[in-house]
Amino acid sequence: MSERRLLYFTANGHQLYVWNGGRLDLEGVFTDSEDGVAEFRKIAKRHPKSLYYIVADLAGEDFHDELIPALRGGDRQAVIERRLAQRYKDTRLAAAVSLGTIAVAGERKNERLLLTSFTNAQQFSPWLDAVTEAGAKLAGVYSVPLVASAVATRLAANMGVKSNRVFVVSMNSAGLRQSFIEDGKLRFARLERTGDMDAGALAAFVRSETLRLVQYLSSLRMFPRDGPPITALVITPAGQREVFEQSLPSDARLTFRIIDLPEAARVSGIKGADKIGAEQLYLHFAAKRPPEEQFAQSEDRKGYLIWQLQRAVAATGALGLAACVLFAGYRWFEIYSLNSRADLLQSEARSAEQEYNRVTATFPVTLTSTDNLKATVNEFRTIAARSAEPGPAFVHISKALEQFPQFELDQLAWRVDRAGQPEKKIEVDPSVAIPAGKPPAQAPGASGAGASSEFVQLMEISGHVNATQRSDYRSITAQVQKFAEVLQANRTYELVRTQLPFDTTSAGTLSGDMGTTETGENPRFSVILSRRLGK
Repeated sequence: MSERRLLYFTANGHQLYVWNGGRLDLEGVFTDSEDGVAEFRKIAKRHPKSLYYIVADLAGEDFHDELIPALRGGDRQAVIERRLAQRYKDTRLAAAVSLGTIAVAGERKNERLLLTSFTNAQQFSPWLDAVTEAGAKLAGVYSVPLVASAVATRLAANMGVKSNRVFVVSMNSAGLRQSFIEDGKLRFARLERTGDMDAGALAAFVRSETLRLVQYLSSLRMFPRDGPPITALVITPAGQREVFEQSLPSDARLTFRIIDLPEAARVSGIKGADKIGAEQLYLHFAAKRPPEEQFAQSEDRKGYLIWQLQRAVAATGALGLAACVLFAGYRWFEIYSLNSRADLLQSEARSAEQEYNRVTATFPVTLTSTDNLKATVNEFRTIAARSAEPGPAFVHISKALEQFPQFELDQLAWRVDRAGQPEKKIEVDPSVAIPAGKPPAQAPGASGAGASSEFVQLMEISGHVNATQRSDYRSITAQVQKFAEVLQANRTYELVRTQLPFDTTSAGTLSGDMGTTETGENPRFSVILSRRLGK
């Protein structure tokens, strides 16, 4: 981090302080002469990498309220520069503080500005040129009033002050500094010489000057005359707080809040500032938290602006490098994980291969390879899966017969045949057991589901109907047809043919073993089912 040096610019002389982490150390005192400028230039040349801040505490300041159209970007900057040029002869040290926008019904939106500068800006020129000639970086030119808003914000928060209008009163080396802050923005400031005064006289002087300032601002209509009292934050020299509290009672116009300098320095975060007046607060905030508005133009701050750009580029590069490092670390971790998984899989593969070799070593000696044995076993499993068995079909038929107790089974025949073959009468010898059927040998190269679906199981169910009159052919027909529907409830079975005890087609006449004479035999029927192998 670059060192920060602050030139406290007053009418009595100039002091150069080094700010480092909240500590202020006096480095040099200069007179307002060519010798003083030369001495300052020597220090700036010895420390060209430092950031230089000029904080002016002068009586000759100008504050002027201005109203401009609400603009943005280059148009706004052009209008501000034109207004500054109209107001001040020398615009090298001039600033515009935005006070917010106002809108009136029926009119365009406008922006309020506070134009401020020094009545004698030429006195800064030798010191600005000295910084430029030394090759140092000028961060900005500030005034104590510009920094007063930061001081007021910090002290008001610590003391519990919630008023939007605050006076900041401090005893600086240059004199009594009074700054009026409204809504966190500077509105007016003045500096009065104090000379040598004791605590009582200084307190009385503070009261009288603050009341004069209130009357002056009321005449300018900056706040209503009959409004609430305005808070005045008074920063007293060390050890004089009690005297100021007795001399500064609050009234209907002012509410005085007293804080001594050591306490204010502690609240502000100053770690050390030996033998420095209240200006240490303004110097500290100028270095730590400088306001956006300052007086120097971009030509005088060119080195500082380039330094800021370099820092931004370096920060962006560092951020990009960090992102690349993180991405590389993520990829490395991913590769490491993949390598670990690959090593684990290779270890498992070696273990499996060793186990396989151990198991195959116990196999009997064969005249073929292990791959051929595998193929043979797989083919055997495929053939076994396609082998036909009558058991499932018989179970299906028996469940259907349980629903028709009037049916008596005479014959149940089962065979395997090619699909689409002409129906043949299945001759069954009851004295010979029916072996488990096997499909005919397949043609070479035929395998899988396509080959198995070429063959079907055929089941012929023959029986007769009991407890029904032979002449009641409608009832017999309905019972046989319902029996056939029950057999087809399982979609894997298809009805091939149903043979009734008589002909019911429209092409023929009613015939069969029915007649007018009773023969003593019950009506017989026959049902043929089919089921493709593999279903």
